[in-house]
Amino acid sequence: MPTKPFLLGLDQGTSGSRALILDDQGQVRGYGYRPLARIYPNPGWVEQDPLAVAETVAAAITEAIGRAGCHPAEIAACGIACQRNTDFAWHAVSGRALAPAITWQDLRTLPLLDELRSWDLYAQSRRRLGYSPGPYSSALHLAWRLRNDQILIDAAAAGHLRLGLSAAWLLVALGQPAQHAMDFSLVQAMGLYDFRARQYWRAWLERLGVPVDPLPAAVPTVHEFGAVRVRAPGGASAAVPVLAMIGDQQAALFGYDCRRPGDAECTHGTASFVDVCLGDRAPDQEKINVYVAWALAQGADPDPAFTYCLEADTAVTGAAIRWMRENARLFDRDDEVGPLAASVADAGGVVFVPAFTGLNVPYNDHRARGTILGLTLGSTRAHIVRAFLEALGYQVRAILETIQAETGLHVDRLHLGGGVSASDEACQIQADLIGIPTIRPQFRETTARAAAMLAGIGSGAWKSPAHLPPLPEGVTRFEPRLTVDQRDAGYARWQRAVERARAWDTEA
Repeated sequence: MPTKPFLLGLDQGTSGSRALILDDQGQVRGYGYRPLARIYPNPGWVEQDPLAVAETVAAAITEAIGRAGCHPAEIAACGIACQRNTDFAWHAVSGRALAPAITWQDLRTLPLLDELRSWDLYAQSRRRLGYSPGPYSSALHLAWRLRNDQILIDAAAAGHLRLGLSAAWLLVALGQPAQHAMDFSLVQAMGLYDFRARQYWRAWLERLGVPVDPLPAAVPTVHEFGAVRVRAPGGASAAVPVLAMIGDQQAALFGYDCRRPGDAECTHGTASFVDVCLGDRAPDQEKINVYVAWALAQGADPDPAFTYCLEADTAVTGAAIRWMRENARLFDRDDEVGPLAASVADAGGVVFVPAFTGLNVPYNDHRARGTILGLTLGSTRAHIVRAFLEALGYQVRAILETIQAETGLHVDRLHLGGGVSASDEACQIQADLIGIPTIRPQFRETTARAAAMLAGIGSGAWKSPAHLPPLPEGVTRFEPRLTVDQRDAGYARWQRAVERARAWDTEA
């Protein structure tokens, strides 16, 4: 057995931070999780405390090491997957956070987005960036910061500003970066990078007023990023090299072993993301986002091989469940969602459009707002909860139909993971409404697993993705039960509800 037989995978997400310890056979030895709060300083603003982000990651690591029963010095390498478009700003010398992190759910840049749409080169943004800028985008957050936050303006002027996503921030907060860098998938996710030209889009930076110097360099997914110091419950610590970095949704795709064109997964987290592997091509798309999935070395070739993916997302999923639990008080625990939905035969005519922060693909309407239609005096909380699960199915159907229309790529089954996928009823409703089987693996922490396995490639535990162990055995397969007519009738009703929810926030 190698002297360092363990690998650490981190999944730093919007709702919480996860740490996973794998052995060199790919088996899980330890797991840790800490929830992460969001801050709402003004209507439409959603922030996170950078120190709290780092603290939750450190605590999750310590818990995972304790459960694995290993010494920190036995961990060969660490990989980091992180939430995208939640941007952090820190001082280049002191490493001190300079401002709260603005999350991808934040809507403060809507007026700025309206202004930018009149820019002469705005029409080029989808091809260059891989997607059209939205209020969720770090690019717009950074432009807003450098117009309104004097601390950041001064730091940029002095050459002391550093900007990045949480993966880069964690290296500063918990260890030591080798350089200011992130992998191609994360750099592209900031909304400033021309991923086809593989360089920052200078005209866009100038229009936004964002200097290039504070931005991270783009490097391959497996790379020497630096080190983080990890601690065991008893206090023993070690510096562990960080040898991989990747966006959370790309990590989920990799972790589900979806690495061939047409392989698809849907992760239900704070929002729901559908990702489809494209292989080595990156076609232009009008509605579906195109991302670098990962970039890995290929033998002695100095240039990495790029794998691309299509991606589309709903605006909220876990965030809507939290609203139903905390604000609407429809249930007390998230695990009640499935049983509540199963307690009624159908939604009783209720249609729920959970557009709390707008609607994404294929509607792309950030002024849509959450809407519940079809309520009667006989409607119950169970009907509303079931209508919400149906809304997930309809949104995924809309995404998959758009992918097929734009690319001709047909998805014949969909891997499911993340929060609400723990519910059999939720998985069955999705299969019923999208009309293809849904597959839920027994092992669900695929994002952290991918980060650990990529780090394992960097450490030499595995030579390449072809040598990685498969997902732990055991899946549940949900077959569609509805007829085509039943499915289409419900979808038509959903589309009518969407039209009523759209542009709701627009002044008459």
